[in-house]
Amino acid sequence: MRAEKQFLVDEVAAQLASSNYLLLANFTGVTVENATAVRTQLSAHGAEYHVVKNSILNIAAKQANLPDISAHLTGHTALVTGGNNPTGVAKILVTFFKDFAKLEVKGGVLDAKILTKAEVEALSKLPSLDGIRAQLLSLLSTPASQFVRLLDAKREKDEKAA
Repeated sequence: MRAEKQFLVDEVAAQLASSNYLLLANFTGVTVENATAVRTQLSAHGAEYHVVKNSILNIAAKQANLPDISAHLTGHTALVTGGNNPTGVAKILVTFFKDFAKLEVKGGVLDAKILTKAEVEALSKLPSLDGIRAQLLSLLSTPASQFVRLLDAKREKDEKAA
């Protein structure tokens, strides 16, 4: 393998190894303005959007010990990795590609498991990690709040009786 090609493979493999997810998208027809807009939205979540040759990505995925993604590597492929919020990143991609009827998310990998297009769309509908934490906190604090309200009602009742 030529040194230039090996450098690209090593760069992509390092990027894949540093992320616990990988999302693949078809970027055919995406203008520079649109690509810049989606990159800006993704950078807010710490994610990166790159266009990579399918052959380079396939070799890098094998080096990074990812499952076989060769079925998703047809046509023009964009790669999204990084950040710690895969649901937010999936939401941005799915929303972005809904605006382009001919474009689509191809699939992805999350924690060494292959994701289909439908699974990426389902991932985009999940709440973010902060949203899940808020829901959990609400569940944990609700019984305590109800208990405090019960005690306060009892106190008010006793005050009225006296």
